[in-house]
Amino acid sequence: MSVRNAAKWMMSFTCSSFIALSASANDVDTFHYVTQRAQALADAPYQVPEASLPSALKTLNYDAYRQIRFKPERAYWLDESPFSMQLFHSGFLFQTPVTINIIENGERSLLPFSSDDFQYDGDAARLLEHDLAGSGHAGFRLHYPINTDDYPDEFAVFLGASYFRLVGRDQAYGLSTRGLAVDTALASGEEFPEFREFWLYKPGDDAESITLLALMDSPSLSGAYRITLTPGENTAADIEAVLFARADVEKLGIAPLTSMFAFGEASAKRPDDFRPRVHDSDGLLIQTGADEWIWRPLQNPTSVSVSAFIDNAPNGFGLMQRERDFGRYLDLEAHYHRRPSQWVEPLEDWGPGHVELVEIPTPDETHDNIVAYWVAEEPLRAGESRHLHYRTFTLNEQPEANSLGKVVRTRQGSAAVPGETDSPSADQRQFVVDFQGGNLNDISSSDIIELDISVLNGEALLPQVKALPDNGQRATFRLPPNGEPSDIRLRLMVEGEPVTETWNYVWYPDA
Repeated sequence: MSVRNAAKWMMSFTCSSFIALSASANDVDTFHYVTQRAQALADAPYQVPEASLPSALKTLNYDAYRQIRFKPERAYWLDESPFSMQLFHSGFLFQTPVTINIIENGERSLLPFSSDDFQYDGDAARLLEHDLAGSGHAGFRLHYPINTDDYPDEFAVFLGASYFRLVGRDQAYGLSTRGLAVDTALASGEEFPEFREFWLYKPGDDAESITLLALMDSPSLSGAYRITLTPGENTAADIEAVLFARADVEKLGIAPLTSMFAFGEASAKRPDDFRPRVHDSDGLLIQTGADEWIWRPLQNPTSVSVSAFIDNAPNGFGLMQRERDFGRYLDLEAHYHRRPSQWVEPLEDWGPGHVELVEIPTPDETHDNIVAYWVAEEPLRAGESRHLHYRTFTLNEQPEANSLGKVVRTRQGSAAVPGETDSPSADQRQFVVDFQGGNLNDISSSDIIELDISVLNGEALLPQVKALPDNGQRATFRLPPNGEPSDIRLRLMVEGEPVTETWNYVWYPDA
């Protein structure tokens, strides 16, 4: 029997069946089984999942859905492991249930739906008048004591398409991770692959990590994922995936991070809002294969903006929430100062390609409008497969490997001279970039700091470097009037070596 025929044969098992697995199968054979299923899916025409939800759930609105809550006392693995799992009900936006399996002692079993697991309050209580058999689950969330030893905190949630979110110690949910991004920001429209089925290995009584497998499918491709989650100060996910292309994929976004940026310190146009800034992330950080650190402040543009950072074998990238001071947000409800940064670190050579940043206009904070991912130079064609292995983890600070002075402020405004009615510089734009920490702390008064600056399709006027009163350094420059966007790069140098990150910014005259 060929591998592909064997995979199709294995798919004929019903979801409720059991398979015997040896101890080694937990790590190898089961992932191979899921990989074969993914390959079999890709060999066949794409099939839209059947609409199996009861009618009462299909029309459920937002308010009623929020009144359905999983009963904490019915969480799986309570008193058996430091980990526990709770489930999400289907309905509202989640019209296609996912299949969830548990692997314990080498055996796989389907996790059945039971209305007894949920509390139905308010308008949701009317659902109990209906037959909810076949409702299934929309996803799940995982708990582990990361803040105190005696309370299981929620640290990961898998809900919707291939989205999942992670938090570490003292963090609040912000940006999201995705299994894949397909054709993001293309005129043809974005495709959202979905995790169709999960297998979770029951964690032991002293476990520090939990491993799950996931089967992904979409019109263009299918895939098998192995994700090992380790909660803690910086919650980490080690991700291995095998993808199979059903059709040519024009743009394959690897390790995508999705976030929100409404406005911040450098925003030229701000809403009428008491808060000084509103965002889940404030910048994109990249460590290139040549070990250059690039910082790009995020923006809320007036039209979709796509930036590509060409690289070969990148060391990592991430969406950062660098500003952690409550006083910079003043939001007692959203707690933006506790939103995590998240870093992506390849565990294999990704070769040539580019980190892509997509910034989408948004009127407010209710919409995610920032996406960052890696795009390999080599496209994924129909009939081909691709192996991925990378690690992603949450952060409160910058990655430890970044020892350079970091950007702490980006400000811009009119360069007009105060008090001058017809100031000759009134049509120029003034930029201020402040750096602190890292190698800047080692600079002596005798060191000569040089400003390395370039402007694509433009020029920088009056570039200067000045010392800040708190041991930092300030770079300033002006841009003359220009009807086209200006792509600017600058960094501080001592004796030809960088002592700061590379600040990269695109100024849009109509922003």
